[in-house]
Amino acid sequence: MKLLTPILTLLSALTMTGLTSFAAKAQNKGDDLMLEMHQASRKNDKTRLAALLPQVRGHVLEPLAAYWELRARLDTAPDSEIRSFFSAYAGSYYEDRLRNDWLLQLGKRRDWATFTAEYPRYRMRDDREVRCYALATEAMNSKANVAEEAKRLWYALREADDGCTYVADHLHSGKQINGLDLWRKARIAMDANRPRPAKDAVDIEAPRLSEQVTLIHADPAKYLDKRIIAITRNRKELAVLALIRLAASNPDEAAERLDKHWDLMLSAEERHWTWGVIGKQAAQKLQGNAAAYFAKVQKDSDLNDDLLGWKVRAALRQGQWRQVLSATQAMSPESQKDPTWVYWRARALLASPASDAAQKQEAHNLLRNIASVRGFYEQLALEDLGQPITVPERPAPPSPQEKASALNNPGLQRALYAISIGLRPEGNREWNYSTNLHTPGGMNDRDLLAAADLACQRQVWDRCINTSDRTKDLIDFEQRFPMPLREIVVRRAEQIKLDPAYVYGLIRQESRFITDARSHVGASGLMQVMPATAKWTAKKIGLTNFTPDQINDREVNVAIGTGYLKLVLDDFEGSMPMAAAAYNAGPGRPRNWRNGPVLEAAIWAENIPFHETRDYVKKVLSNTTNYAAILTRQPQSLKARLGQVGPRNSQTVEVNPDLP
Repeated sequence: MKLLTPILTLLSALTMTGLTSFAAKAQNKGDDLMLEMHQASRKNDKTRLAALLPQVRGHVLEPLAAYWELRARLDTAPDSEIRSFFSAYAGSYYEDRLRNDWLLQLGKRRDWATFTAEYPRYRMRDDREVRCYALATEAMNSKANVAEEAKRLWYALREADDGCTYVADHLHSGKQINGLDLWRKARIAMDANRPRPAKDAVDIEAPRLSEQVTLIHADPAKYLDKRIIAITRNRKELAVLALIRLAASNPDEAAERLDKHWDLMLSAEERHWTWGVIGKQAAQKLQGNAAAYFAKVQKDSDLNDDLLGWKVRAALRQGQWRQVLSATQAMSPESQKDPTWVYWRARALLASPASDAAQKQEAHNLLRNIASVRGFYEQLALEDLGQPITVPERPAPPSPQEKASALNNPGLQRALYAISIGLRPEGNREWNYSTNLHTPGGMNDRDLLAAADLACQRQVWDRCINTSDRTKDLIDFEQRFPMPLREIVVRRAEQIKLDPAYVYGLIRQESRFITDARSHVGASGLMQVMPATAKWTAKKIGLTNFTPDQINDREVNVAIGTGYLKLVLDDFEGSMPMAAAAYNAGPGRPRNWRNGPVLEAAIWAENIPFHETRDYVKKVLSNTTNYAAILTRQPQSLKARLGQVGPRNSQTVEVNPDLP
């Protein structure tokens, strides 16, 4: 279609006629207008968007511009105009993006006839609220039992939303979900410190009591101290919410109140869930009594996967392998496939004192099912089976035809162009759409390798890595673990006696090699260095005349990032897991997290209280091991890099107590 003609093709044609300079100037003006539209879109400036749109007609990113303009007034635009947009940009990401937005609006309006007609044309299918609206229409139109999927979606949402709350209310009216289902949503929300969705759930089951949720969130102890004459089921559930809220700040006090007063009043299921939350909160504080709290749960199937995961973590810290086994067996079928719980279940089977030949065989089968170089637990499984971590054989490179297909993909072209002019989030979303859902079933492995190759050639490293990471059967380490700026990184790492594989493993996780990356907290550059940390480190490593504006300079960023990482690593006595945790969460937290029993570092890492840091440490160490295999071309061991973690030796002192 003419409007989607790739800009590179346009420039190529103009070069042949000697008009390249003119075309470049025109395109630069168009880019400036797109950036101005972006700012107008962020401000929801409808007037400015409408004025600018005619000026970017014919620009390669016109579909994005048209989307911004129409989205800003979607609530008032006639259906005919919306359908004209769908027709003009048929097959594009922005057609589907606008349909997503429209479906949300139709759901909020309760325009079920139009919603039902449009939903089958929606390709992304990745918006939970839209899916909840769709489930409501399915239940209305066919009386289908959609309760399990609706609960799964609703429970996963942390914030209040209309779609999943609506379908829950509808299914409750139709007796497809019951009061316990609603109270469980309220419990999950209260545990996540989200009072609004907790109140919304209670409002469906007990509207006259829903205001109590806000009061409980503000002062749970006050509610628990109230003298309640009639202990109804709903009142007991409110007490459970209060105990859950209290456990967040003081799990021991919540346990004492439950033990002394509420234990006999609650049902077995209510009691088990509450003890599970108390155990979780104690485990997140790394308290030694967390496993004891979980031991009061007499029926693991009364807990959800989140609570069961924390039961496993608490049991691992105490070496309670039987509890690890029972908790992993009680998880949902989906969680039982997660490599994390597959691995620990296998370890529990092998560690059982009564482990027989059948259990050992089951354990080895579990390990074989996940063993690969793909991730942290997959690599540990390889090593537990006696296999080293090596670079897999590289698949055949993309053929000229496969490369041409990726190059000529309009969505990929627009995505790369958007990224090149500073619209990275917009470009990333269209890239992900084009590689995931542009064709039915998404791209196959060969298509993904070709798309990743295109991103690599353009040095858009995050798209290169993320796309290559998604291949199922073909693994190309050259794509998955690229090494931009190799001369700078390796030279600097070797100068300060730092493993370059560790540096690359960290950069891959921190920034995906985006040199101008900036986090929401202000960290900058390849190694995502905070301004205060950069200033402190510059002094420590003797980098004179450093100014904050230098932090995005590649050489300076690598010098400061590696310098800080080396200082952190030395402070933590060479422990890569603890140093990675300190790099992500600051050194103070892992100094506290290391206190307690001496643990194998995999158990220590799994017990890190913060999800982001827990995931970060595992990925950095997994990346490091694979980079080492590439750099050395020798078999590698993740376990050797992990080692053990425990309290600091009393005879050693902190190298840098003022480490930021």
